[in-house]
Amino acid sequence: MTRVLVSGGTGYAGRFIVEHLLANGYKVTVGGRTAPEPGFYSKSVSFVPMRLDPDADQIEAFDNVYYFVHAAFDHLPGKYRGGEGDDPNGFRRANLDGTVRLFEAARDAGVRRCVFLSSRAAYGPQAPGTLLTEDMHGKPDTLYGEVKLQAERSLLSLCGHGFVTASLRATGIYGPAGPGRQHKWASLFKDYLAGKPVEPRAGTEVHGDDVARAVRLLLESDTVRINGETFNVSDILTDTREILSILQRLTHCPHPLPPAAETTACNAMGTCKIETLSWKPGGMDLLRQTIERLA
Repeated sequence: MTRVLVSGGTGYAGRFIVEHLLANGYKVTVGGRTAPEPGFYSKSVSFVPMRLDPDADQIEAFDNVYYFVHAAFDHLPGKYRGGEGDDPNGFRRANLDGTVRLFEAARDAGVRRCVFLSSRAAYGPQAPGTLLTEDMHGKPDTLYGEVKLQAERSLLSLCGHGFVTASLRATGIYGPAGPGRQHKWASLFKDYLAGKPVEPRAGTEVHGDDVARAVRLLLESDTVRINGETFNVSDILTDTREILSILQRLTHCPHPLPPAAETTACNAMGTCKIETLSWKPGGMDLLRQTIERLA
């Protein structure tokens, strides 16, 4: 079986990736600051200490690793944009310089393929209603987006015949968070069911399982189709009213729904490029099934 190292494998997005790879026959090593708790995954995984530190020599972490999926990110709890808090220099040092050092270590260790979990934040603000496509020039307006874009470019500079690379720009990832953890809408559900006011908000969403499937496709697709490329992964444009309307039907909650959010100014993400690799998201059916499960 092929061994994959997933950095940040205990994180919200990383857990989906680890579980999907395990289910598809991969041997998985999780890299991170702390080992996963027993039972956190459905099958056993190996663990190797790993941190986002540009001064650390971590090449031994890549021993016997064929693929590297980099999903680790150092930020304030619950925040990506603004996740630097009052330490932007430390944020950049860890998430850009530390990331590039891991990319270089992976290449030097003989890893064959590297997939980087990036973000739609790399696009930055675009004209309202613009479809975000991978050939657009990124102009991030947050440190988070800037770090992701610069890491993508650094990985691209390292790609070659012996070190195949690709970046995956994901949008708002939803789904169950794993044993002992809360999903991303836990507070939203709690506030609504308690009758508290909920602000209308619209955004693009994609299930973590769909992100994980995209990662696997980038590991398995022909080199010429993915090497040095960036791919969007996104599914539905929705808002808090639509999400909570599903919860309302399930729970028969009497509280009124928030007003519908304005969606015409939102920027959907084009996914034609990843779809050419046979990727297809779960759409509204998966959203409804997931909310039923979370509720």
